[in-house]
Amino acid sequence: MERKIRIIMAKPGLDGHDRGIKILAAAYRDAGMEVIYLGLRQTPEMIVSAAVEEDADVIALSSLNNAHNTIFPKVLDLMKEKKLGDVLLVGGGIIPQKDVEELNSLGVGKLFGPGTPVQETIEYITDWVNTNRR
Repeated sequence: MERKIRIIMAKPGLDGHDRGIKILAAAYRDAGMEVIYLGLRQTPEMIVSAAVEEDADVIALSSLNNAHNTIFPKVLDLMKEKKLGDVLLVGGGIIPQKDVEELNSLGVGKLFGPGTPVQETIEYITDWVNTNRR
C-alpha cells in the first residue's frame, strides 16, 4: 500500500488569520493526505523540526502578514541544513507577484493567492510528490 502524502501545515509568525488554512487542511485530509496542522505563531525552526519528526513530503505555509520574504527563505535555509531537499515548500496568502517570482527563484514551490481553487492546490501537491517522492 502506497504511503499517504504527509503534509505539515502552519501559520508562521504573528499572523492570526487561520480560517483559510483550516479549510485547506480539511480539504487535504478529505483528499486522502495525512495532515499535521501545527497551528498559529509557528517559528521556522518549529516548522522544519516538525517536518523532520513527521517525515513530511510537503510543508505548506499560510502568510497573510507580509512576512513571506523573511519566513520562506528562513524555512528553506533550515530545510537545506536538515537535508530536506526532497520536501516541497508551498504556500499561500497575500503575496505580490514580484515576491512570488523571487521566492520561486530561491526554491519555493507554487504560491497560491486568494481565490485559487482548492482542487488546483491538491493536484499540484499530488503531482509534485508523485514525481519527487523519495
